[in-house]
Amino acid sequence: MSKNPPNYISTTNACKLCTPLGACLAFKGIEGAVPYLHGSQGCATYMRRYIISHYNEPIDIASSSLSEKNAIYGGGPNLKLGLVNVTRKYNPKLIGIATTCLTETIGDDVGRYLHEFHRETVGTMPIMVRVATPSYNGTHMEGFHAAVTAVVEQLAEGGEAVQGKINLLPGFISPADKRYLSEILDDFGLDATILPDLSDTMDGPATSKYDKIQPGGTPLAAIATMGWASATIEFGRTLNGKTAGAVLLRKHGVERLVLGTPIGIEESDIFFAALSTLSGRPIPEKHVRERGRLVDSYIDCHKYIFGKKAIIYGEEDLVVALTAFLAEIGVVPVLCASGGKSGKLAAAIQKTTGDILAEQPQVFEGMDFFDISEMAEGLAPDLLIGHSKGYPLARKLEIPLIRVGFPIHDRMGGQRILHLGYRGTQALFDQVVNAILARKQSDSPVGYSYM
Repeated sequence: MSKNPPNYISTTNACKLCTPLGACLAFKGIEGAVPYLHGSQGCATYMRRYIISHYNEPIDIASSSLSEKNAIYGGGPNLKLGLVNVTRKYNPKLIGIATTCLTETIGDDVGRYLHEFHRETVGTMPIMVRVATPSYNGTHMEGFHAAVTAVVEQLAEGGEAVQGKINLLPGFISPADKRYLSEILDDFGLDATILPDLSDTMDGPATSKYDKIQPGGTPLAAIATMGWASATIEFGRTLNGKTAGAVLLRKHGVERLVLGTPIGIEESDIFFAALSTLSGRPIPEKHVRERGRLVDSYIDCHKYIFGKKAIIYGEEDLVVALTAFLAEIGVVPVLCASGGKSGKLAAAIQKTTGDILAEQPQVFEGMDFFDISEMAEGLAPDLLIGHSKGYPLARKLEIPLIRVGFPIHDRMGGQRILHLGYRGTQALFDQVVNAILARKQSDSPVGYSYM
């Protein structure tokens, strides 16, 4: 069942983040890149603080630092001066320029400013990629996907397809998930370009010196050859029509495979089968065995979790994947909520769970936590699954919160959460089961130490 939220304008504790924040993270996953916000200084400061709290890593976000004067007369001079300063201080290979509410509202023509700037600074500046990301027109996921699409549209070149070369556009995943995906692709012998790649830029080792731009990220040379790939795999069942994969198909004829985010056995099976087809190789034995251990754990723990009720919230594609996973392990999703407004959430959940669930959950887009909290009290959930912004609700309902996604601000290790594929599903499954057992144990009048 899909419904629209109440017809009023106010939002209380939004179930989404701002659009340019997602763009900044996408740019941060590219080699030698500096994210640059064309807007006020406060936007960059807020986003840096928010991102650092999740990843526990430094991130610099440059800003054109517009003032009241610029809001009236335009931000072109500040944009150009800021680009010069960033180039001198950081010597970046790429500057990813994202707009904010302010510059979009006043109608700054960023394309014209950059055209003038290139003419004024011929051959002296790094690559620049721009993307329009007003926060009133989407969520952080729209900003993330828009930035990835802009990078591919402006940098990827065509060429003769190379067998065994593929692109993987996994969406907003953790650095740990990216490292695991790289391992899987290597096991299939595939030459893959994964865009973006935050595995080192936002989860690097301790070093003796501070790098202004952290090493790592998807190499620019690899992005340039994405048009040579034989196929592009894109994760996401609620994606809009214009994505990086769609651009590669339209401009360079690269086959596009749109898959669900591989959480759970069924969605992971689809992903591994696609890799087997593209590589011409059988699924490596180590992954077959990981799948077998996961099936065994489902059998072992089914009696503890069957029939438990859950509320899932967060980014739309993550909500779809988590709902499908919970359905296959016997947990009943009673409410699926997202701040996104793709118009595709309910249909995607129906497609992935229709053969499993006797009754579809309530599905809402454009939700905030005030709405979620009001609905939750009448649903008697046993657990919440989503990011840290749901903690006040979990505390109010006195139920466990399984922390998945972004942001995770009240626990360490958000950047190391692994939830993709058989291995990640195993970790997530154990977390769900143990949360249910811990709650049962703490509620027991006598307590117990043996299951």
